[in-house]
Amino acid sequence: MKPQIKELLQTLEGFAPSALAEKWDNVGLLVGSPDNSVTSILIGLDPTLSLVEEAIAISADTIITHHPVIFKPLSAIDTSNPGGLLLQKALSHNINIIGAHTNLDSAVDGVNDVLAGGLGLSNLQPLMPSEEGSASGLGRIGTYPEPVDRREFLNKVFSLLKLESLNVAGTIPEKIRTVAVCGGSGSEFAEQAYKRGADVYLSAEIKHSTAIWAKEVGFAIIDGTHYATEKPATHYLAQKLEQLAGERNWQIIVQLSETEVHPFVSLHMNNS
Repeated sequence: MKPQIKELLQTLEGFAPSALAEKWDNVGLLVGSPDNSVTSILIGLDPTLSLVEEAIAISADTIITHHPVIFKPLSAIDTSNPGGLLLQKALSHNINIIGAHTNLDSAVDGVNDVLAGGLGLSNLQPLMPSEEGSASGLGRIGTYPEPVDRREFLNKVFSLLKLESLNVAGTIPEKIRTVAVCGGSGSEFAEQAYKRGADVYLSAEIKHSTAIWAKEVGFAIIDGTHYATEKPATHYLAQKLEQLAGERNWQIIVQLSETEVHPFVSLHMNNS
């Protein structure tokens, strides 16, 4: 059977409830109709013009992104810029767009559990617990059964994030037992990670003032970039939807974007 968008939304509610979204966020169906049928889903991190064009190329009628395509109220849709053209193309090709943002960040097994689990951490707890339940919330803090040395830990980080370099504030300890993470922009939670006894905090978009603070108190913060700390969760989202579609006997295709790439590249003196 082919589900409707409203059935897909109910399924998303089951593991990424909209109640977990921050009050300032905009999640759920952002383009399209709840009554539209779903035959093919394309999943990506960012709602970009290239992602819509990829959906058109593979005949996907539904896009699910982590970051919402409409975040603030629109005063105009200017089709001469990428954002306006994105909406025009999506609507003209009857493509539905769904956002699963901070609800997926806070959800159990969501963005932050994927990030922490990818580093091999266990005994996970929310760094900033939500009001919806003790296991949900922004960020995660966890431990290794036995302390790991700095090189081993950094190998885990580089392997998971698939980056060539990392920005680090403070000094990473020789031995690491407790690690806090927050996928995406998490500079504001650095002090909470420190207070809760983390040896290292991995997040992104770390502010200059936060980096200075970390250096002065002797706390290690790694900026793993917004894209790289959240991208692993798109794989989880695709796998989860494939699993649930199979359980519901939905005749749909679920695909992960093959064109989406990190918006930043590492530039070195010898290749500039």
